[in-house]
Amino acid sequence: MSARDFQQLADQLPNEVVTHSYVQDVALPGDTGTIALITLDNGLDRRRPTTLGPNTLVELGTVLEAQRARAARGEIVAVGVTGKPYFLAAGADLSAIKALDGADAGVQMARLGHDVYTTLNTLGVPSFVFINGMALGGGLEIALNATYRTVSTGAGALALPEAFLGLVPGWGGVYLLPRLIGPANAVKVMIENPLSNNRTLSGPAAYKLGIADALFEPADFLEQSLAWAAGVLAGTVTVERPNAVVEPLSAAAGAAWDAAVAGARAFVEAKTSNAAPAPARVIDLLERGKTFTKAESFAAEDAALGELIHTDEFRSTVYAFLDLVQKRAKVPAGAPDPLLARPVTKVGVVGAGLMAGQLALVFARQLTVPVVMTDVDQARVDKGVGHVHAEVDRLLALGRISQDAANRTKALVSGSVSKEAFADADFVIEAVFEELAVKKQVFAEVEAIVSPECILATNTSSLSVTAMAEDLRHPERVVGFHFFNPVAVMPLLEIVRAPKTDDAVLATAFATAKALRKTAVLVKDAAAFVVNRVLLRLMAEISKAFDEGTDAHVADNALRPMGLPMTPFTLLAMVGVPVAQHVTESLQAAFGDRFHVSANQQKLVDAGIKALWATGDDGSASIPADTLALLAFGNTPSTSAELLAKTQDALAEEIGLMLDEGVVAGPEDIDLCMILGAGWPMHLGGITPYLDRVGASERVNGKRFHTA
Repeated sequence: MSARDFQQLADQLPNEVVTHSYVQDVALPGDTGTIALITLDNGLDRRRPTTLGPNTLVELGTVLEAQRARAARGEIVAVGVTGKPYFLAAGADLSAIKALDGADAGVQMARLGHDVYTTLNTLGVPSFVFINGMALGGGLEIALNATYRTVSTGAGALALPEAFLGLVPGWGGVYLLPRLIGPANAVKVMIENPLSNNRTLSGPAAYKLGIADALFEPADFLEQSLAWAAGVLAGTVTVERPNAVVEPLSAAAGAAWDAAVAGARAFVEAKTSNAAPAPARVIDLLERGKTFTKAESFAAEDAALGELIHTDEFRSTVYAFLDLVQKRAKVPAGAPDPLLARPVTKVGVVGAGLMAGQLALVFARQLTVPVVMTDVDQARVDKGVGHVHAEVDRLLALGRISQDAANRTKALVSGSVSKEAFADADFVIEAVFEELAVKKQVFAEVEAIVSPECILATNTSSLSVTAMAEDLRHPERVVGFHFFNPVAVMPLLEIVRAPKTDDAVLATAFATAKALRKTAVLVKDAAAFVVNRVLLRLMAEISKAFDEGTDAHVADNALRPMGLPMTPFTLLAMVGVPVAQHVTESLQAAFGDRFHVSANQQKLVDAGIKALWATGDDGSASIPADTLALLAFGNTPSTSAELLAKTQDALAEEIGLMLDEGVVAGPEDIDLCMILGAGWPMHLGGITPYLDRVGASERVNGKRFHTA
């Protein structure tokens, strides 16, 4: 395409912050010739990643066309592309894509990207992309369209996250990636990683898969990459791609492709119950792409992108990802002035069990301050500290931390049988048994030792923070600091403000959460706060229907249209039947019979049975006969559709009550909590927009949660 063709496409698309393509001629080592080095830079501060919209693509396409003309004149021997420090490009500008009007505009956006990127391999000279930092979506696809690629060991967040965002890799990724690294590896990048908490690849991991041809250290990454490129051009460097697919496909390669597609479908079914359209479209394109030409695949990608941009699921994902996770999470509603925060130079953890160990490790790794654990005897203390040290060794063995970091972290975590070890701590968090009397005793003992400024935090999931603080000399120092399990993985922190919690304590809690790389949401001190209250209301509806006589498989699968990360009975087994029963009893005491306490679950607790289902040799789930004999049922079963509607209405009721009570500042905070604390699917856009769409909020509350 010509520059005019690029511009005609862009004129029909929304504007965006333009990323400029700066060109610099660089003489390659060894008199190899001149490479035209293009640097992508949005001109914003270094923390703002470069994104790609219509006008950005036009500028890049125009620059590439000019290099093609220069190559034809013999002025350059290659073209290179890199990014400003820390970023190659963070993919397409979601705000611009969100503003596309009509399916035709979506197709045009896809075509524009394809046409610009294709120029990289029709320049008449080899093209190189030097991946110096973040490369997401269309950013990574720039690299895939080039002839050769290098990557920095310091580069993070390399991914094709489109299936997570409600789209497909629409600028060549679906066709190019499986041919470069093999279909099974491509499924990992395009399906498994996006649907596993939007996991990304490091530079070394991308190199290992074969996405890049060479790996260099960040200190002199560009210089090393240019020297390597000179070697490739001179023929002194051989590029090997052992995972690449050779076409035409052999019978074995074709079978491997089919197996990868089948594995992808099974993975999506398990993760989303096929409730989201985008992952299925990616797999369809991959399956058909086995025999497609590049032109056929690109045309199919264009059509898929044009359709998906206008689905409810994509709009919902943009709200969830852009408006909530990327924006609201950065400025927590109700948080006090950050300047009020006090420094945290030492942390105490009361308890040495598994949760306490997780807390100690995350504080030591992220804050790099001393962390001391206490428990009632030396054996428990030694076991807890030993568990933390073993986890550090595991991270080292996996290559996730360096030997220096491992040594430093282990040195920071210690244990004691005496709470006197907390005397100089700035922040003490308890992780003891979920009983109010026990936690009150712990805080009374700690308060007698620590300074008046030391913050006392509780990791309670459901108990009253106010009640824990009421007998203390300084109740204003107490704050809820509720992590989710596993602590290292789950990004949410519910920060609970009791009536007497002061602003400096709260500001320190938010600053500490940020330092821990967690997203903090301010919640009122109400039983179970946000996530557990919503989840337990959901589970209460399912257990009630089960007790009333609904078939176990019907009860457990009725919510599949939501595409939740796990079924209710699976969640019950993960949480633990005794814990779920105990918390539900607390919620019933606080809120009444909306929270059904299951007689059948109590029978499981009394019998020491940890899960309802047992898995047979064939993989099927059923209730064992001896378990079934313990249970009793009513005679008013529900159908799947009835139970889905009942649960939707129950959730709408509970969230409406939570907002009336002022548990959070608005429905957006409930959405954010459920996404980050419970894995609520992005394609549903948060729980409150979902309840609006299915009509539950109006049925129950007489109004929608969102007016727009």
